[in-house]
This record gives sequence, structure tokens and C-alpha cells, in this order.
Amino acid sequence: MVIFSLLSLLNYAISIPFQSPIGGFFGSGIITLILGIVAVIVSKRASELIWAIVLIVVGFIGGGIGGLLVLIGGILGLLSHFI
Repeated sequence: MVIFSLLSLLNYAISIPFQSPIGGFFGSGIITLILGIVAVIVSKRASELIWAIVLIVVGFIGGGIGGLLVLIGGILGLLSHFI
């Protein structure tokens, strides 16, 4: 998410079908950059219930291929908590 948001700030964005739901309201690159940094910090605790849910929300709001990967990581963290 961090790399793609930096590229979008430099107008080298890659178009993909999974877009951010808040992209039209705010600057998509800045929001995605902030969410990407949050995802990197929180990813260490993905097996805890609350942080797995935070990763799922961050991945959905972030959008893009990075957001999709964070969303999958949050789901896997949620599954690892209960299994």
C-alpha cells in the first residue's frame, strides 16, 4: 500500500478494479499512504483479535492491490486466532 500510494502521488498510478471506497472524498494517495503505514505497524500483532479486525478495516478502506493483501492478511490473522 505504501509503494502504490507513493506512486499515485507522483502520478504513476496503476489502475486496478479494487478501488478505495473513500477515494473520491479525500486525496486517495495520502489516505492510502497513512493506512499503509498503519498496516505495517499493526501487522506484527495480526493474530490478536482486535488487530486482525483493524487490518481488515484498513485493507478495505485502503483499496488497491496493497489493500487487498492487507485485507487477506487480516482475515488470515483472524483465522489464526480461532484455530
